[in-house]
Amino acid sequence: MNKDNGFPYDGANGDGDGDESADALLEAAADALLEEELRQAAAVLDPVPDFLRQLALEAYALHDLDARIAELTFDSLVDALPVRGVTDAPRMLTFRAGALTVDVEVTGEGLIGQVLPPGSARIEVLGGPGAARPVAVDSLGRFLSDDPPRGPFALRLRTGTEVIVTEWLRA
Repeated sequence: MNKDNGFPYDGANGDGDGDESADALLEAAADALLEEELRQAAAVLDPVPDFLRQLALEAYALHDLDARIAELTFDSLVDALPVRGVTDAPRMLTFRAGALTVDVEVTGEGLIGQVLPPGSARIEVLGGPGAARPVAVDSLGRFLSDDPPRGPFALRLRTGTEVIVTEWLRA
């Protein structure tokens, strides 16, 4: 700052005191604000058509094109016999892809499951275009997610050699 009048030097004479970084931060903040205002204006004045949004979601689904699809072989909502007196039974799902089986229990508290045969794997809970939620798998193939799926979900299983994705289901 210029000690004489309280205004910053313009840097023309080289007497500035390092305010260039502060100016850069202010400019970046102004740019971010302008970008957000333009996004909001575009959303109101020229919204993305529903069919184009759907095409984008379908194109995103193809990013795992080489993944094998695990077939739903059991769903307790469809295949199980009702039990008298049980009102809030967990949903049981079984998926199969070749020799690999994934058993999943869906409750209000989250997901509990097991991959058979047990082995090293990584599981992600997919819930739309948002970020996938990773779930740890132990050495026996068991996994637990404390975050229940909200709406449609699928599981992506990554073994050492392949990627397997389950069918999308509603929780």
